[in-house]
Amino acid sequence: MPNQTELHFPADHPTAAGHFPGNPIIPGAVLLDSALTAIAAAEGLAPGPCRLRSAKFLSPVRPGERMLVEWQAGPAGGIAFTGNVDGRPVMTGALLVGDLLADSVTS
Repeated sequence: MPNQTELHFPADHPTAAGHFPGNPIIPGAVLLDSALTAIAAAEGLAPGPCRLRSAKFLSPVRPGERMLVEWQAGPAGGIAFTGNVDGRPVMTGALLVGDLLADSVTS
């Protein structure tokens, strides 16, 4: 079973006013940063460099919604993750951390 955590984006989230007036969404960069920060904390990883292998935003996340983030750590520092709101997929991605990242930077 994958690891999971829930992230809440309050109705008055500061990015809501500018993205987009009258039809607010939480920007993808905020979703990604929030998800990666939560994953790192849960995995006991120190903040630091990682390599984002892929990220897809499938559906908007609105202020006031909760996003369930699920992830699975793979061999040598790979982590695959997904995000969904009420069962609706909103994001998928994969990243490298740790030893695999160091090897890929030096080769």
